Amino acid sequence: MLSFEITAIGTVRNDRTDIQHTDNWGAVRSTITIDERFGEACLQGLEGFSHVEVLFVFDQFPAHGDYREPRPYRGRLDLPSVGVFAGRGPRRPNRIGVTCCAIESVHGRELAVVGLDAVSGTPVIDLKPTMREFLPTDIKQPEWVSDLMSDYFKK
Repeated sequence: MLSFEITAIGTVRNDRTDIQHTDNWGAVRSTITIDERFGEACLQGLEGFSHVEVLFVFDQFPAHGDYREPRPYRGRLDLPSVGVFAGRGPRRPNRIGVTCCAIESVHGRELAVVGLDAVSGTPVIDLKPTMREFLPTDIKQPEWVSDLMSDYFKK
């Protein structure tokens, strides 16, 4: 398989440090500081958007290794087993996470967002402004997902 290297563009800072605390991300305020190699104007224009997609690495979780067998979602035996690509959790082959966050402010190389589900110190690998034209209109998901995720972004 093709292998490639990705270098972080910035780092997340917030008051969340416990990787086991996995709910109530809705009110979490984070500052993403972009590396100085991108210059002070690297976020210019982003302030015109309400949301940004943040791609990051679940670097504080150990690599799992074997992804062939479906596992109970979030390790909960009361939930169905799903394949590795049917979930959004950190135990993934490349440990890449992505979350759409509300933009609170943009100042130089600092981007303040609300609702980013990444703990402090998490490396950010890319940012993309959220554009209406890229969003799907008819989302379908199992009922158990809606029940499970009801507290995930709770404030």
